[in-house]
Amino acid sequence: MRVLVVLGLVAAAAFQVASADVQQQKDVLYLLNKIYGDIQDGDLLATANSFDPVGNLGSYSDGGAAVQKLVQDLNDGKLLEQKHWFSLFNTRHRNEALMLFDVLIHCKDWASFVGNAAYFRQKMNEGEFVYALYVAVIHSSLAEHVVLPPLYEVTPHLFTNSEVIEEAYRAKQKQTPGKFKSSFTGTKKNPEQRVAYFGEDIGLNTHHVTWHMEFPFWWNDAYGHHLDRKGENFFWIHHQLTVRFDAERLSNYLDPVGELQWNKPIVDGFAPHTTYKYGGQFPARPDNVKFEDVDDVARIRDMVIVESRIRDAIAHGYIVDSEGKHIDISNEKGIDILGDIIESSLYSPNVQYYGALHNTAHIVLGRQGDPHGKFDLPPGVLEHFETATRDPSFFRLHKYMDNIFKEHKDNLPPYTKADLEFSGVSVTELAVVGELETYFEDFEYSLINAVDDAEGIPDVEISTYVPRLNHKEFTFRIDVENGGAERLATVRIFAWPHKDNNGIEYTFDEGRWNAIELDKFWVSLKGGKTSIERKSTESSVTVPDVPSIHDLFAEAEAGGAGLAKFESATGLPNRFLLPKGNDRGLEFDLVVAVTDGDADSAVPNLHENTEYNHYGSHGVYPDKRPHGYPLDRKVPDERVFEDLPNFKHIQVKVFNHGEHIH
Repeated sequence: MRVLVVLGLVAAAAFQVASADVQQQKDVLYLLNKIYGDIQDGDLLATANSFDPVGNLGSYSDGGAAVQKLVQDLNDGKLLEQKHWFSLFNTRHRNEALMLFDVLIHCKDWASFVGNAAYFRQKMNEGEFVYALYVAVIHSSLAEHVVLPPLYEVTPHLFTNSEVIEEAYRAKQKQTPGKFKSSFTGTKKNPEQRVAYFGEDIGLNTHHVTWHMEFPFWWNDAYGHHLDRKGENFFWIHHQLTVRFDAERLSNYLDPVGELQWNKPIVDGFAPHTTYKYGGQFPARPDNVKFEDVDDVARIRDMVIVESRIRDAIAHGYIVDSEGKHIDISNEKGIDILGDIIESSLYSPNVQYYGALHNTAHIVLGRQGDPHGKFDLPPGVLEHFETATRDPSFFRLHKYMDNIFKEHKDNLPPYTKADLEFSGVSVTELAVVGELETYFEDFEYSLINAVDDAEGIPDVEISTYVPRLNHKEFTFRIDVENGGAERLATVRIFAWPHKDNNGIEYTFDEGRWNAIELDKFWVSLKGGKTSIERKSTESSVTVPDVPSIHDLFAEAEAGGAGLAKFESATGLPNRFLLPKGNDRGLEFDLVVAVTDGDADSAVPNLHENTEYNHYGSHGVYPDKRPHGYPLDRKVPDERVFEDLPNFKHIQVKVFNHGEHIH
């Protein structure tokens, strides 16, 4: 499993490029390119046509049990047809996709893996295949060094406005290359349009869907490894999306997002302006829709009951497992159990009682355009992790769940001075070198996979470009004094908005819950003064853009050395490290906490790490501390922090002067 260092989000990649790695890279690219037609590579197509999935059951670690089941269902005509929409939240679709994943994850060698992938690509529903292959490549040790192409180029319909897709079709028909401008949904009459650049950013969409592939709610440890701190990661990744969205709103003179409530209307509607490749348009939702029961999914009163059971567990400090036993959650490990319950994942100790608040809420909210199936509409954007953040109600839904997590965190005892101090270590200086300034730039991506192929009609260059947020580079400068011998330290950097939209200063306790994690890394402190310079490009919470399919093909053809430069699509886009800010300069509290690295780290030599840091099947999560530490618990008296020598707190401003780079 190729996941995350430091934040559970990213680390630097490095590996020896071998010919096998390059061939695997090419195989995966051909399997995912032009997914609605035949495989474009002749050798791979021949493999697809000649491969016998049940011909050698010894090539599977489960003795072929999974592949025999899938082949039987295929032969019996039970599988979803091709050229039909796919949704992971549809039970039938998910089960079929996971049947293929089950086959691929049990392959003992690459020949078996790619043979099965090619064979079933030609026969299974395209959406099911794409999902199964992505999660198999992410989690299989056979594909450890394969870089997956960006989903917005593999399935561009999910990421691109339908008006642009139509222009792409016309360009293909006329055999005229085209580069078309994409715009965000809605108009200036909609205040939410001011922050559409965030929720509709294809990099953010990729981050969200890839995280859910790294930590799928359906994961069973029988697949080969345990997903370390999966429930806590679920909390943290969505908490960070929520607080970052609020910072974008403040940058644009909007109030923080309000939480959804089951007994009140969904204030903001949404018109997706996107269509399925096959299956019609994504449903729209008008303003002020009242929640209705969704047939065959859930009743609203049941959602309220499940929520109350979870809140009761938080108040009592324990949950009841499926055997009636009490599991204490009134400790720093409780957030992990609570995350599993709220999502809910298969790690939940009692799905029958606590339900699946998050997953069911996504479906219920996504179906409010056609809750009773009266119009036979396909799933809404909330029913796809690729598209969910496009709808502003996504953030209202997650503010609702984030507030439940906050109840739990606020029930834990505050950290004491003894919990927080790092004896003999003090931060004497915290500064930012370079102005914190954001701007917009145009980003181009290919739409070749958006249009159908026709015999005798060659491809033409078709692409779209869309404005996206970026920031100018800057550096954190931190001076640390160590009064003792050499020691390992963890450096944690956060920022939160200084004031709300009414100009009222946040208290320390309010601010710390709204803190954006900017970086976390380990350093070795020698005796005396250590001056640390940490570039914004080095942040451990962000990753660069996924290389395009074209660039990945070119890199593989060139020998694959450049593939090692790419890290992961799981992290936040590095362009989003800073919130947008505004022309006046949005003021933030910037804080750094330097803590005991030996007490924090779960694996050795983190300060020397330059390679991709595996965990799950290969190890453990590298940081022992809770996500957000030391700001994750309530702070009734901020003097506890302000008086700590290993804690430093300054004010900075983030500017946006309306600059747009074309």
